[in-house]
Amino acid sequence: MSEHESSEQQVQGVTLPIEWYVPESIQSRYATNTVIQTGQREFTISFFETRLPILFGQSQENRESLEKMGKVRAECVGRIIVAPDTLQEMIDAFQTNLDAYRAATLEE
Repeated sequence: MSEHESSEQQVQGVTLPIEWYVPESIQSRYATNTVIQTGQREFTISFFETRLPILFGQSQENRESLEKMGKVRAECVGRIIVAPDTLQEMIDAFQTNLDAYRAATLEE
């Protein structure tokens, strides 16, 4: 998504600037896993956070505790539904930002 595309929206032939607003009440959560499901005309992207239990034993004791658990719960912390064109724009924006991040971290 180019900067021009991301800062303006065309409605009925009129281009309007977008005022980006994030309410203070919105929660930010850390996503450790993502599931993408394909519908007939949309993609549903679900973001999950997994939290490992706090373990205080020796490494072998902790390993045994984890093996006994059998699974770790992944809690859905957010979900969005997007059209295929929007998904492609998101992928392009993610790639652009990831490339910039990698370039910046190589310079350090």
